[in-house]
Order: sequence, then C-alpha cells, then structure tokens
Amino acid sequence: MFSERLKELREFTNPRLTQTEVGLQTGMSQQKISRLETGVVNPTPNEIVIFCRFYKESADYLLGLTDVYKEIPEK
Repeated sequence: MFSERLKELREFTNPRLTQTEVGLQTGMSQQKISRLETGVVNPTPNEIVIFCRFYKESADYLLGLTDVYKEIPEK
C-alpha cells in the first residue's frame, strides 16, 4: 500500500513532480524513490517520517491504515 500511495502523491502534486525532483527534496536518489514506488524495497521508519513531512500527509494514510486523505497543516 505504501508504494501505491507514495506514487499517487507524487503524481498528483501540482505541478506533477518527477522521481528525481522528489529525491532531491527528500535527500534520496531517483533510484531509491523508484524502488519505494514499485515496492522493491520497504521504507525505513525515518523515510516514512520524511515523506509525511514532505507531502504533509499522515503516516496512517501512507501506510494504508486509513483511506482518509487529510493534509496535515503546517506548524
């Protein structure tokens, strides 16, 4: 579920982001983003936190524990 949600969030940003752009902004390589999106590798807890902050989305949504898309407000 994480891989699907991660790809979905990247593709539905406005403007749409590439894997390279997400990688640059999260400190990961394009290859790492690709492997996470295809489910070849699982995210570490730290990577989950990075993506939650980057997309302003809950870990529950990214991990598929809820289907409620709710953007987290900035502090």
